[in-house]
This record gives sequence, structure tokens and C-alpha cells, in this order.
Amino acid sequence: MTYRNMHGRGQRRPVFGAWLPQYRTSAGIFDSMVLAQLRRLRNGWPDLVDAVQCTVEDVPPVNQPPWVPEQIRYSHFFPAKRDKAPRIVLYRRPLESMSRDHNDLQLLIREELVLCLSEMSGLHPEDIDPDYNA
Repeated sequence: MTYRNMHGRGQRRPVFGAWLPQYRTSAGIFDSMVLAQLRRLRNGWPDLVDAVQCTVEDVPPVNQPPWVPEQIRYSHFFPAKRDKAPRIVLYRRPLESMSRDHNDLQLLIREELVLCLSEMSGLHPEDIDPDYNA
């Protein structure tokens, strides 16, 4: 929280705080959008959503060889291994750069989550989310 020093009398009251919208960072807003979409998808497919771990990274890792054509990745699905549950990683910066506003970002997050869940389960995206290509 940031406090104002009014008239040289020391710090008195906050200029803005956690209860105001300007306090939220773009990463915090993105995380809350991902959580909202996971909650929404969990209502229809609780077993499917509970079985997967979802994380958010800022940018995808740069470990491709130089001869591979560069492709922008918005998310990545890691299948289950012996000791690890399946994981979905959403990349915040590429998704934010593709969206025009918060509504568009929400739709992009929903699409990426549905695509990764369909890849994990073998179901069609329309089976997981009936509004997928709406």
C-alpha cells in the first residue's frame, strides 16, 4: 500500500490499496481469469479438471533449435508421467499480446484450456465446452 505525506505531517492515509482496481497487476488479473475459467469448466467436468495441474508462466521457454520454424505457443500440455500428474501451462504474455481487451483475453484463455483438456482426455473440444466455437 502506498501512503501519502499530506502537508509534511508524515504518512497519513493510503493513496490506493488492495480494495481498488488499480492495485491489481496484469499478472494478477490474468491469474484470476484462469481460475474463473477453471471453475466454470469444473462445473461440467469435475473429474477431468481435478486430474490436471494448471500453471501460468510469463513466456514459453526458448529451447528450440535454430532450424525449427518459430511458432508462437500460447499453452502447452504435459502428459502424466510416473510420479507427476498431467499439467497445462498457459503463457501469459503471448495470450495478452493477442487479445484486444479483457473479454477477448477471457475467450483466449478458455480456448486454450479447452484445447489442452481435449488433448488430455481425447474428447472433442465441443464435448468439453459446448460454446467452444461459438
